[in-house]
Amino acid sequence: MSQIIPDFEVAASGNQRFSSAAFKGHPYVLYFYPKDDTPGCTIEGTQFRDLHQEFKNAGYMIFGVSRDSVASHDKFKAKMGFPFDLLSDKDEVMCKLFDVIKEKNMYGKKVFGIERSTFIMGRHGEIVREWRAVKVDGHAADVLAAVKSIG
Repeated sequence: MSQIIPDFEVAASGNQRFSSAAFKGHPYVLYFYPKDDTPGCTIEGTQFRDLHQEFKNAGYMIFGVSRDSVASHDKFKAKMGFPFDLLSDKDEVMCKLFDVIKEKNMYGKKVFGIERSTFIMGRHGEIVREWRAVKVDGHAADVLAAVKSIG
């Protein structure tokens, strides 16, 4: 049974708003990442960027999500040439809905941060497939293969 996520709205790159209600009837991919312009997050974003057209051809939009500001997202998106929007979840609205904030060990100190996670969202706002504790290498290709198998 798929979990339906309540409607949410957050700020997005390019001074836009993202509203999940506006995407009813349209499947999309959300990938949560810890921080703009860091090595793993850059690799993950560029892999989604490089496969973006294939996701589009399959009928799916991609959105990256972190707790960074819209200004940070705009710089990261421009620098990396991302053709998709980055969502700013500074208030952790989405992070809480998708349960992606986890305790991490940062240089021996316990901190709470985003656990790299990806969700395929269905036409009715339901989670169709999810990946938690994602390893970056090849992940975007795995998500694309799942999207193509769902249709």
